[in-house]
Formats: sequence, structure tokens, C-alpha cells
Amino acid sequence: MLSMGPWISALRDGLPAPSISLLAALGLLALLAYKGWSSHEQENSLHRLEVEKGCERPRLWAAKWPWGLDLLCKAFWHGQNRTVCEFFYQISELSGPTHEQRLLGARNIGTTSPVNLEAILDTQRKDFNLGFRIPQFRDLMGTGVFTQEGKGWSHSRQLLRPLFASNRFQAFEDIRRCVEDMLDNITPNTVVDLHPRIFQLTLATTLFMLFGDSAHRMISAADKEEQNLASAFNDAQEYLAYRTRVGPFHWLINGPPMWRACKTIHSFLDRAIEEALAVSDERLIQQSEYKRYVFIDELIQQTRDPVVLRDQCMSLLLAGRDSTAACLSWTMRLLGRHQRVLTKVRDEIASIVGLGPDARQPTQDELKEMTYLNLAIKESLRLYPPVPVNQRAASYDTTIPEGGGPDGLSPILVRQGESVGYSVYAMHRRTDIYGPDALEYRPERWQNEGLQGIGLGYLPFGAGARKCLGQEFAMLETRYTIARMIQRFPFITVPDGETLEIGKEKQLLTLVVTSAEGCRLRLS
Repeated sequence: MLSMGPWISALRDGLPAPSISLLAALGLLALLAYKGWSSHEQENSLHRLEVEKGCERPRLWAAKWPWGLDLLCKAFWHGQNRTVCEFFYQISELSGPTHEQRLLGARNIGTTSPVNLEAILDTQRKDFNLGFRIPQFRDLMGTGVFTQEGKGWSHSRQLLRPLFASNRFQAFEDIRRCVEDMLDNITPNTVVDLHPRIFQLTLATTLFMLFGDSAHRMISAADKEEQNLASAFNDAQEYLAYRTRVGPFHWLINGPPMWRACKTIHSFLDRAIEEALAVSDERLIQQSEYKRYVFIDELIQQTRDPVVLRDQCMSLLLAGRDSTAACLSWTMRLLGRHQRVLTKVRDEIASIVGLGPDARQPTQDELKEMTYLNLAIKESLRLYPPVPVNQRAASYDTTIPEGGGPDGLSPILVRQGESVGYSVYAMHRRTDIYGPDALEYRPERWQNEGLQGIGLGYLPFGAGARKCLGQEFAMLETRYTIARMIQRFPFITVPDGETLEIGKEKQLLTLVVTSAEGCRLRLS
């Protein structure tokens, strides 16, 4: 076999030191030349793409400090002061529907354009990925449907579909039972903070959906540690929210409170999964007789890995608990502050199922008949979409349809790895879409098929392949809860000293946006 040793020795011993230095220098020059050529070719490729698509530069959000640190500091300040969604809205108002910003040396695009969102989330979705969301959320959510892409995401999505397609009757029965339990524990003619009660309600209904009748024991356990569990959910999600604001530096947002919160939530789910693994086969036989679909038992047929099971349940628990609770809480706040709307909703409910403690509970069909109630909820979701801000990152060099040039109508180049952030909260407040009263709570704007042509200008549940699978479940729970609350407590008012103006209340932005002031109402 030919040995390279003599050749290496000859090269080492036979060449003078200057010659070795010359070879090293030539090698370095060759490397630099290649990098320069590669960079030049990349720029040429980007230029060709810009010319081909007719791209122009978007408006630049000019930073006052190096690396855009002033914008980052303002975002953190507003986060601490519970006004960050309004801050993003003000940026959109000042910079227009689409703008460019440079943070920590990276170029980012911000947009509230329905046309751009349709491209990012649907027609060009293969050009974009979740970006830093996966490492930002991993500590809490692991590898579930919200932190997966590609084949893993497709597989998870297929697992989830039967949960919402096969379980509607039983889900409604679970909702009814949980809502009645909540209402029975409210004292009439008192001021009640509905916010924690609503979150307890949506936790319970989601647990029934995931774990079936085992949820009774889980809810009992949660009640004993309710403050601990609720605080853990809030703490962990607030950490995740701060991580999203620092992009690649998300690892800096960490610490014992985050670890403790994740441990509390994971332990709560692990106990339920351990029990499900022990009894799943027996329960499947029982379910086939009663025709009840229990998500955890069906998932166990695919895998018995407790970590995989927990990650999938974690994603659904957060979505089912937080998004629905946010919608319910905001809608009740708005109804209490807008007596004209509340009166119309109350009259509609009275005409269909009656009012008072002895009024009958509405059926699913009767809830659909309550058209004004549905418009009131829709308008609440416009002003306070559960997930108010989100982002995608370019998988490779691509474009989005508009935002460039003086008129903002030309396409924009988005380089591989660059982030496109979008604020549904700000988009839902655009006066050129919703009219001069866009900041007002007016359900009538949706009547007679109003605003039918706005496309993705209304986006409370996402769009495209990742559109929320649980939308119907969330709306069913919201409709029933509000209808029953108004039946039991027809007169709902706001106590003295509460913030009345829309958007001026303190808000808590985690993975969803909720009121940091709670939902204090007088029920009678």
C-alpha cells in the first residue's frame, strides 16, 4: 500500500520556511477569493430575483441606536408595562402596512398586509418556516404539532383531525357540564373576576377532550394546586414571549422560574399519561361500546413513548385552554362595557331560549341561530385576536407580494433566514380595512355579509395548512358559555374604577393576549 509519509516529510523538510509561508498565504488568498466570488454570485442571484419579480425596497423603520437596540429596549419596556400590543400597533401606524427594520444586525420585515399574509401562510408557505420558534418553545412544548415541520408536522396533524371530527356530541356534553359547574359557584349581585374562572373552565373542557373521564381526577388534582398550575402556565408562556422578541438570542431568556414552571406543567401531564398508559387497552374496549373518542388512547395506539405523548398533549392543552379563555374573557369585558350590544345579545337569547335560572339550556342548533351573539364574538376576536403577533422565516431567497416602493405596492425581497413578523392585532385595527371606527366595538359591521372582500384581513384562527383545527370547538364553547352566563345573569355591568377605553387596558402578552386587569364584572 502506498504510504503518504515520505511525501509529507519531504514537503515538510525539503521546502524552506518562506516557501511554506507562501503556500499558506496562497491557500488563504484562494479561500478568500472563493468566498468573494461566492458572495458576488449570491448577490447577482439576488439581483436577478429582484429584477425578475420587480422588487423594491420597503420603508425603513430607522433606529436611533446602533443595532436597533432602542426598538428592542422599547419592546421590553412595553412588555413590562403590559402595553406591547399597542406598541406594535403604533409602529404599524407610523411605518405603514409593511416595513423593514434591522435588529441586532439582522434585517427583518414587519407586515400587516393581508396580501402578504396570504403568501406567507398559504400560497407561498413552502418558502417559509417557523424560524426560531422551535428552539424558543422547546423547553415547554417539546416536539408537538406547534413546533414541528415537514413530515413530523404532517403526521401530528393527521393524529389530531379525528379529535375534532369524531367527538362533537361528547365535547358539547363536557362543555355543558363544566359551564354549569362554573355558573353554580358564582354568587349573584356581586363583583366577580371571571378571568381565573374562565381559565379553569377551559382547562377542564380541554382535559376532558384529551383524557376522557380521567379528567375528573385531573381537575380535582388541579383544583388542589390551582394557583401553582395557573401560575406555572403564565410564567412559562411569558418567558416564551420574551424569547420571541430576541430572536437568535432566545437562550438568554432563561432561569429557575422558567425551569420550575415547565416542571410543574410537565409533572401534571406526566401523571395523567402514566395512568392512560396503564389502562388504555381496557378503556379502548369500553369506548367502542359508548362510541367516545379519547385522544390520549388513540395516540397511544401510535406510540407509547411518554415524552412524545406529553408533547402532543402539551400543544393541545395550551391551545384549548388559553386561546378559548382569551376569547371568552375579552368578549365578556366588551359586553360589560357596551350595554347597547349586551342588550341586543340578551334580547336575542331571550327570544330563543328564555332568561332566568329556570330557562332551558340552548342546543347546538339554537346557538347557531343566535346570529347577533355570533357577530359580537366575531367582533371581539377582531379587536383581541388570541394570537396577536407571529412570524415566519424565509427557507431560501424569496419574495412577498407587496410593501416595496413609494406606493408600497411592489414586491419585496426576503433573503434566506430573514424573519417576516406580522401583527394580526394591528391589522385588525386598520382603518383602510375596517373603516374610521376600526377601534370601536361594533358587531354590526359584519351584518349583511359586510367585509366579505377583505381576504385574510380577518385572521383570528390562522390560515393555510396550519389553520387552527379546534376553531369549531372553541367557538362552540364560547357561544354556550356566554349564552348561559347571560341567561343566569342578565344584567352585567362594570364596577367603578375599571378601564373602559379599548386598547388602553393593561395587557399580558404570552402566547396569547389577555387582560392583565382581569375581567371584573358585576353579575345580577
